[in-house]
This record gives sequence, structure tokens and C-alpha cells, in this order.
Amino acid sequence: MTPHALLHRRLRSHRLTASAATVTDAAQHLLAVQSQDLLAGRWALGVRTRADGRGGAPTIATVDEAFACGDLVRAWTMRGTLHTVASRDLAWMLSVTAGRQELQARARNRDLGVDAETVARASRVLRPALRDGGCTRSEAFALLESAGIDPRGQRGVHVLFCLTIAGELCQGPIEPAARGIAHDQRFMPTDDWVRESDAPADPLAELFVRYIDGHGPAGAADFAWWSGLTLGASREAAERAAGRVAEIEPGLFTSLRTPRRSPHAPEVVALPAFDEYYISYADRTAVGAPADLAAVGPGSNGMVRPVLVGHGRVIGTWAHAEAVRHQPPTMFDEECEPDAVAAALARFARFVDG
Repeated sequence: MTPHALLHRRLRSHRLTASAATVTDAAQHLLAVQSQDLLAGRWALGVRTRADGRGGAPTIATVDEAFACGDLVRAWTMRGTLHTVASRDLAWMLSVTAGRQELQARARNRDLGVDAETVARASRVLRPALRDGGCTRSEAFALLESAGIDPRGQRGVHVLFCLTIAGELCQGPIEPAARGIAHDQRFMPTDDWVRESDAPADPLAELFVRYIDGHGPAGAADFAWWSGLTLGASREAAERAAGRVAEIEPGLFTSLRTPRRSPHAPEVVALPAFDEYYISYADRTAVGAPADLAAVGPGSNGMVRPVLVGHGRVIGTWAHAEAVRHQPPTMFDEECEPDAVAAALARFARFVDG
């Protein structure tokens, strides 16, 4: 497969040139959308969606409505990292990834004093609030402190992480902000909040198939990085998915049903920090020169900057606020079309302005 063909396929798989009908459809197609940064995770869905169901372009309110009605949730689904997923996919995904996440977090939890007794005590003290409309992170931390669990030093986050991968809670409705963009969510009891859950016959194979559907062409090493599973488990997943994905080259898989390219797909898209198009592969050199990728990250602080992508390649970086303030992005490709870049940033501005 030529580099051009690879990127052309990936753009369609990622719904960047083949938009989804709704933000929930976009989330289901990608399966999991990295959302450590809540605004970035919401825009990752907005940029992949053509309409909000009422004939207009999706806005941040469109995504927040999907969280509010329970169609979307945010949880630590893999790699100890927060992702947005369609709520119906949460339980079976955790059935594959929770054990690996628990193993990876074990040493840090031990250092923090987050043991089984602490997690059980946290569950007991949080349960009434979760059943009574949920609670924000700060409210959860106050409840933990009242039970003698010091939430400082990442201890509170790790307790919430443990309860999430155990299937007890997830993050649901966006908590309104007094002004500006809301950046907080309410933790909800999973068994009450998630109305329907899918139950694939082979969850490991399903995880691989859905990764390829939303990210392919890609291989087992890419899947291992994205899922946090071992390379051995990832190769097994690929074997068990045989017949449900297409192996176009030895070890390189693509979907059997790649979405059709939209007739008016934009030349340039402004993608958020940690976007799946950039972050979800073991080898990212397909989308940019090493020097350019070093400027994007992840750097020593683990951050990955928002990127501008033209014809599948990273052509620059921007900041989420720059599109609103009309400050110029940093461009790697001086030959890119300025009007196309401006249109991509203006699309984000409309998204946050609602």
C-alpha cells in the first residue's frame, strides 16, 4: 500500500473525510476517543460529525446533550487513560482491558496506599451520592476525605479509576460552568446510568475489529499500543478476528466496510490535542516528518498538541483557544492553502460558540 493510499484510507476510517451522522455514531465508529482533555474529546467528535440531527453543524452543546442523555460516557477504558465511548460499549470493553489496567496501575496504587479495603470503603461512601444524581470530582473527593481517605497526591483519582474499571461508576452529564466552557462531569453509577450494554460473543476479537474499523489500516503492534494489551494478546486478537477484517498486506489490516468519502470533505482539518488520528499508532511517521512530530509530542510532560492535518499529513499545530482569538497557528508546510487552514479553525470556533 502506498503512503498516499494508507492516509486516504485512514482519513475515511477516522470519519475525517467521511463524516458520521451524529456524535454518538462517531464515537461508536471509533469505539474509544481519547478524552483526558474534555474539550479535546468533545471536539474530536464534533469534527467527525456532519450534522446534529436538526440540520445544523454540531456544536459543543450537541456533544453535551449526548452525555446528558446517557448515550456517551467517559471512563478509563484502556492504558489508564480517559476515553469517551458509546455507553453501550463500556462494559464489554472493560471486560478485555480492566485486568491489564489494574496490573499496570498496581505499583502506583501500592505507593499511594490505594488497596482493596480503601477502594471498598470509597465505594460505600460514594454510593448514596452516585444514586442521588451523581457527584462531581470535587464532591467525590470531599466524600472520600470524610471517610478518612486523603484524595491529594493523585490518590483520589486512582480511587475513582479503580471504581471505574471495576464497573461501578462512569462520567456522564457535563456539569454546567458559571461562565465559559464547562470542564467537569458528574460521576454516575454505571449499573443505573447505562441503559443498554452490548455483549459480543468474543470481546477480544471485537475490540480488534472495532479498532481496525475506526483506525485502519493498522497492525497488531498499533492495536497493542492503542489498547494497552500485550503484543501477544494483540496478535491473538488479530487471529481471532480473521474473516472480519481484510489483511491487505502481511500484518496490515483494514475494515471490510470503510466509510465512503464525503463529496465535500475539507482539505484541512483542525484536530484536538491527543486526537486518535495522530496518537493511536505505534509508528506515527506516516503522518509527518520526525522533526514535525517531535514538535507535536508526546513530550517529556506527556502532552500532545492539537494538529492541523492536510491531505492526511500533519502540516502544523494550533491551540484550542487560537481559533477563537484568531491567532495564527504554527505551520510546518509553508505551501498549504491559508484559506483552508482558516476554514478549519473557524469550524472549531463555531463549535465552541454553539
